[in-house]
Amino acid sequence: MAVTLDEVAEAAGVSKSTASRVLSGSSRVSAQTRRAVQSAAERLGYRPNRVASGLRTRRSNLIGLVITNLVNASFHVITEVLQQRLDECGYQVLLCVTDSDPARERRYLDTLLDHRVDGLVIVGTGENTDMVRQVSAAGIPVVNLMRAPVGFSGDCVMAGDREGAELAVQHLLGMGHRRIAFIGGPPEVDSGRDRYSGFVAALATAGIEPDPALVARGPYTVPFGTESVMRLMAADHPPTALYSANHEATFGTLGALVQLGVRVPEQLSLVCHEEAPWFPYWHPPITVVDNSARDLGELAVEQLLRRIDNRPDDGSAPDDAGRLIRVGSRLVVRGSTAAPR
Repeated sequence: MAVTLDEVAEAAGVSKSTASRVLSGSSRVSAQTRRAVQSAAERLGYRPNRVASGLRTRRSNLIGLVITNLVNASFHVITEVLQQRLDECGYQVLLCVTDSDPARERRYLDTLLDHRVDGLVIVGTGENTDMVRQVSAAGIPVVNLMRAPVGFSGDCVMAGDREGAELAVQHLLGMGHRRIAFIGGPPEVDSGRDRYSGFVAALATAGIEPDPALVARGPYTVPFGTESVMRLMAADHPPTALYSANHEATFGTLGALVQLGVRVPEQLSLVCHEEAPWFPYWHPPITVVDNSARDLGELAVEQLLRRIDNRPDDGSAPDDAGRLIRVGSRLVVRGSTAAPR
């Protein structure tokens, strides 16, 4: 049988209400009483009924993090930031990895809604905007991170993807490259669309039309990067530079270049989008567009906590429109780029 609050109070020699205040974290008790109640609870093996407590307080102390994958190094950093910051504020993070599967994402959102989480951060597939709206309408603050669902007016924290892409391509153009290949994400996703837009805009400033034979746009997977590099480098006129704007595909891109024996930067200059811990130690160190993943995570947490603190007392959705927060990108130049031979 589960140990009750009455039993803890009796063992500690206090009233049930005092025991409840101690175990709910109230500061309105003496240190001696706190120690007595906590000791009794530990000795008896008492576990509070969080579901019942959540019904009373409208707080679950749970935050949902729905994310497409953990292959992406930026997502690793974001997850660590959210876990640490929210833990410091007394929340537990429920991590849901969807593998970019809209059906799985929908199931996770449905579960988080059933558990009445206090907030949700989502790096989504973009296929479940109606479900995200439903979560928000239930009074649960939602922050969309790195991807903004079409038709959703809530809070979004976005990277400066177009700006970063322009920096990458301008860097390669400045070194004299004209045959610049592009490996990017699908056009349905913000990062895939914005990075390609920046690529095209930078070429346009140099009077260059993008060559369809040098463009690959597809899923955020390692095999896509491998297949794209094999095709690009097998062409009669291969590129002299490559901007790998699909982070997950980059891992396949690097493996394929090694497999083909392509010398970087002697035969091919390379810029990758989004930092990874080992990019500075690759041979040669890889030039990257750093999307400031840690800042993205910090801003997502701050906006979510602000919404939680200011949500209506009746648990309804806020009336005001969401905020769009955009974090700038920067180019980190290393040894993987050089003038074409």
